[in-house]
Amino acid sequence: MSTAAATVIDLLERAGVTRFYTVPGESFLELMDEVDRRPGLRLISTRHESGAAFMAEADAKVTGRPAVAMATRAVGAANLAIGVHTARQDSTPMIALLGQVETDHLGKEAFQEVDLPRFYDEITVFGATVHRPDRAAEIVSRALLRSTGPRPGPAVVAFPADVLAGAGLPADPPVPISGPAATDGDVGRAFDLLAAAERPVVIVGEGVPDGHHELTELAEAFGLGVYAAFRRQDTFPNDHRHYLGHLALGTPAEITGPLRDADVVLVMGSRLDEVTTQAYTLPAAGPAVVQVDAAAENLGAVVTPRLAVHASPLLFARELTRLAADRRHRSAFPWQRARAGYERFSTPETVPVEGEGLHPTTVMTALRAHLPGDSIVANDAGNFSVFGHRYWRFNHPRTQVAPISGAMGYAVPAAVAASLAAPGRTVLGLVGDGGFLMTGQELETAARCGAGPLVVVFQNGLYGTIAMHQARSTGRPAAVDISPADLGAFARSLGATARTVDEAGELDDAVRELLATPGPRVLVARTAADVLTPSATLSGLLGGRA
Repeated sequence: MSTAAATVIDLLERAGVTRFYTVPGESFLELMDEVDRRPGLRLISTRHESGAAFMAEADAKVTGRPAVAMATRAVGAANLAIGVHTARQDSTPMIALLGQVETDHLGKEAFQEVDLPRFYDEITVFGATVHRPDRAAEIVSRALLRSTGPRPGPAVVAFPADVLAGAGLPADPPVPISGPAATDGDVGRAFDLLAAAERPVVIVGEGVPDGHHELTELAEAFGLGVYAAFRRQDTFPNDHRHYLGHLALGTPAEITGPLRDADVVLVMGSRLDEVTTQAYTLPAAGPAVVQVDAAAENLGAVVTPRLAVHASPLLFARELTRLAADRRHRSAFPWQRARAGYERFSTPETVPVEGEGLHPTTVMTALRAHLPGDSIVANDAGNFSVFGHRYWRFNHPRTQVAPISGAMGYAVPAAVAASLAAPGRTVLGLVGDGGFLMTGQELETAARCGAGPLVVVFQNGLYGTIAMHQARSTGRPAAVDISPADLGAFARSLGATARTVDEAGELDDAVRELLATPGPRVLVARTAADVLTPSATLSGLLGGRA
């Protein structure tokens, strides 16, 4: 008879899971052994559990299928938590398999013990401890079902160390649950609102990751101006004439103007998080809001809609477009001026820098010039990311891998996982020196496992976002300095090829050289510490307070 560990890995393999990211631990040895012995699966040992969790989350963003993160008991599980939280806030399917103390020791605060499902309760969609080996696969099947549900997210299963070697029983992968279908009445009411609208817009989010065709047809039928939710820029082709911009941190009024002026706002598959709604101020009270989501918990959670539709957003889009065709309806597009404004806003210009260091805009200009348009872009948290969001245009689905949670340290492990999940594709990681020094050690994972992302480090010697907040709030920076470490040497010590650039004239050659080099590559761009965002400098903010 198979062991519990074997039945669990059998189940996951049959469900299409192929990659398992982990820091090895003694409490789940049987799981690692079962993965390692199977030629169709890959066991990837990372340098820190946060890296393992970020990799599993990014892997799922790229593929649409859950990956697995594994860690040991409380110490490993605690390190894993940042990636689990990211998967929860980003609605990303992920399975976390955790070792636990022996069954006889549970509840005694044994060595490295914590009640893991309870510990993770607020940031997971499912949590359980397996107390019997014959039920291990069954419980993991339930975890898979919940993880890939209407609102996907991370599911956690803990295994006491003595359970995995016991006799297990097989279980089948969960049968996908058909999403709710919109009624003809819902489609008709939405059609009436949109057909009568003079200034309609749509916000597209995490619930429509593969919907370029359906969403472009919908936008063209009803003359919709299209906004991407925070860090979901790849949900709609940015070069399409109806695209108006990205609802990010501090989005300027010239971009949000049409959303503020809209008479109908269609929300497709977005939970309307804080950043997307510009601190819960948009959509405003005036326009009629039509919210469509497969996850009932998202409907009306932030904004009270005129019409709430519990349905697959893409199926709903098809029905709306079909009804428009049947009725020979096609609206004019009222946002040409706003579209032209977006094009100007997202086109980088040559910007001089006073003093030393590159301007981040110059770095993004070089990357746009040399990288393929379908590159997968993983970005970290920090002010530098504003330049990436503004100047990189996402025209292909599943090419943006970025944490809505704003977790630092995400980009390097995410870029490694994206490279493993999409071999042959160009993968770009954008990270500040603060985030790079948190998880840059995962370049060793990349080199050992054959991943080849290009990681660009914006090195300005500063926690720029915090410095910006301090300049506006307290008038003086504190604890935000980062030493001018030789990040190129650090990257090379881990097996990466690295170039360090501090002059604009060197950028093009450096990017071309790195793109022609196999394996993990790092471009350290030494940027001006004074440049915080495209519109703000540290000296200007501090001077303004004075």
